[in-house]
Amino acid sequence: MGEESRKILIVDDEPDVASLLNLMLKSKGYETIIAGDGQEALEKARHEKPDLIVLDIMLPRLDGYKVARMLKFDEKFSHIPIIMVTAKIQEKDKKTGLEMGADAYVTKPFDTAMLLEKINEVLAKSK
Repeated sequence: MGEESRKILIVDDEPDVASLLNLMLKSKGYETIIAGDGQEALEKARHEKPDLIVLDIMLPRLDGYKVARMLKFDEKFSHIPIIMVTAKIQEKDKKTGLEMGADAYVTKPFDTAMLLEKINEVLAKSK
């Protein structure tokens, strides 16, 4: 039996970005789940238990920082790696993201190949 496909939760309130990521990841053999806001992200993460979360920071209802913190402080979900994606590129934003438990930080507009590389890297470490 081959390796089962890894499940990635994509969280972005911009449908264009979410569908771009969705298509890219599916084409690479990943299973994907999409959430459009922080509250939905939290519910789907808890229900679906993804192998990795690609998390936008600027989200309606709950921002990405809060989502990351709530998951990282819950031992049932703290092992799930999180890649934060954001248009905020200041060092303090990056520092906040890493303090909230992000495993990696990618700025928008991102290069899809680079993001994919980061996803593969983070997943390889979390095996």
